Amino acid sequence: MRILLIGSGGREHALAWKLGQSREKHEIFIAPGNGGTAREGRNTDLPPGDIPLIMDFVRANRIDFVIPGPELPLVNGIVDACAREGVLCFGPVAYAARLEGSKAFAKEIMREAGVPTADFAVFNDCAAAEKYVRDRKRPLAVKADGLAAGKGVVVASDAEEAVAALRGMMLEKNFGPAGETVVIEDALEGEEVSLLAFCSDETVLPLPSARDHKTAWDENRGPNTGGMGAYSPALALPEHRIGEITDLVLRPVLKTMKKRGVPYSGILYAGLMLTADGPKVLEFNVRFGDPECQPLLMRFKGDLPALLADCARRRLSGATPEWTNETALCVVMAAKGYPGEYSRGMAVEGIAAAEAVMPGKIKVFHAGTREEQGSVRAFGGRVLGVTALGADLREARERAYAAVAEIRLEDSFFRRDIGSGEAAVLVSAPDGSLS
Repeated sequence: MRILLIGSGGREHALAWKLGQSREKHEIFIAPGNGGTAREGRNTDLPPGDIPLIMDFVRANRIDFVIPGPELPLVNGIVDACAREGVLCFGPVAYAARLEGSKAFAKEIMREAGVPTADFAVFNDCAAAEKYVRDRKRPLAVKADGLAAGKGVVVASDAEEAVAALRGMMLEKNFGPAGETVVIEDALEGEEVSLLAFCSDETVLPLPSARDHKTAWDENRGPNTGGMGAYSPALALPEHRIGEITDLVLRPVLKTMKKRGVPYSGILYAGLMLTADGPKVLEFNVRFGDPECQPLLMRFKGDLPALLADCARRRLSGATPEWTNETALCVVMAAKGYPGEYSRGMAVEGIAAAEAVMPGKIKVFHAGTREEQGSVRAFGGRVLGVTALGADLREARERAYAAVAEIRLEDSFFRRDIGSGEAAVLVSAPDGSLS
């Protein structure tokens, strides 16, 4: 099978790596890919959101199966375009992808489906939104309605913070058209976890739980990022509760989409807050999370192309995929300045030494890298996802940070507390200074 994997981040390197482990031999193209995916398949210079250009490539190269990594091609209609050409594609059609592409649409579906979520209001007028936040008099989350690379959320402790966020999104266009409409919701408190599932119509196969670390700096400080690290399983969501949460927040959405005449297919990802009043959905995504994908695929033991193809063909069975009982943890190494303007062009060295810390248990996934004349250089905000397996969270953490210590990357930083909130003991980690 000739597979086109769309995207260029750590998630796409993890997907390409796992696709290559199939019992069947597949030819894998990655568009546009990175320095790591170049070793798993063939990179091709295509912009992920340009559907006509991608479809030209699909036709010219007789692609059998398209796997979009990020949300942009899904929201832009890659599944619909492939369907018109008779090409298999993993993921939801554009209408269903609005569950991620529009936070207002997702809230509307949650309300219709009876899925627990925070109280909210939607605005496209900044003055009306400002009045609402001043009258609300409580911590609020201000969210750009559209796609903002995981950064379009500000949790405001008071009205002044909320107003500043609104003006940044709606008047200063910090996120472009994505912030023309905003969703304002009551801020939730509790443990945040991720629950992903393979979905086809009303068939749901949940993945193990995971937890992402969104903010740039230790102790959950600093601006939101695309994700600075993740681990699986999340102890806050034990395996015996996954079925219960699936029935509460995923199945009702699938039933509602089918009722609307648009059955859902692909990954459905619920970002959850485990509050004192029970689990509530913060947001939905329609693809693998990044960096959650990296530890999840480190634990996955099945044939990924076969599973994704069954899902895309709407032939998903109720058989649970096989996962290792080990814990996996990913530490993201980012360029200094990320998620704002960041350094570029630095040499990346020591990857082989990092993976040799515990052979077979550590994988360094590339994100913002390119290979130039035999050397790897950093050109993205998130550069690497150093991922390790261990018998438990403590061991996975120790191995991941030991591997990080082997990598030489100037003008970079990483969080030193990935997984520490649930670890029994804090472990010493190399210096991840932001200075």
